Amino acid sequence: MPTGTDARSVAIGSSALTRDVILTTRRYQVPMQGQRCAESNARAIDSKSEQAGTDKERCRGTLLAYYKFVIRREEATMPERKTIERAREDKREGKAPSTQAGEFVREEMEHIREGKHGARSTKQAIAIGLSKARRAGVDLPPPEKGTVSEKTRRSAESAYEKGQHGETDVSRTRSRAIVGALKREGTAAASKPALAAQARSAARRRGSADLSAAAQKAVRTKGPVERSTAARKAARTRARKRRGA
Repeated sequence: MPTGTDARSVAIGSSALTRDVILTTRRYQVPMQGQRCAESNARAIDSKSEQAGTDKERCRGTLLAYYKFVIRREEATMPERKTIERAREDKREGKAPSTQAGEFVREEMEHIREGKHGARSTKQAIAIGLSKARRAGVDLPPPEKGTVSEKTRRSAESAYEKGQHGETDVSRTRSRAIVGALKREGTAAASKPALAAQARSAARRRGSADLSAAAQKAVRTKGPVERSTAARKAARTRARKRRGA
């Protein structure tokens, strides 16, 4: 049997041991709790980073789609800078407004062939190019009454007036409508057979006197290099027709 002194010693020793165990547990418990908190915070940060990365990719994709839409809309409703520069060069060389407008028609045909949009017919594609030319400031008067439909004539008058006053902006609603309508059309309107048929149809309506006057004016405005190129092209066309006949 332990004595009272021994019992007190055992109790004191037991209390000291218990206190040491508690202190040791607390000493190791606090860092582990901190480590768990740090791991939890790291997981939260990683999750936020992944979410932020996902949001960033989604935002980037949205912006890219928006920019593509804006580019398509501008291409369908506004002429390119190089086209405007070619038209201005034609004007400096003294060429007719119809020749200047031809640069915009050529741009429209290139866009259709590249698949940027379509056109219901060759006439529509040419009308879009002429509208771009008038809006860009080309001094191409609208057609006279009776030569085209009244709707087409009013549209040409509006484009011509805006171009003469420097109003080149196009409403977003109108741009979206134009792009949506043209994207549903085909690209056959810009094919070589379609353009050839349109040229023959226009030539028959003009008459021989008008064609002769246009040819004489072309001789005066074209330089020797362009005249030579046009003559060689005409010779190739005649030879091809003879072979086909």
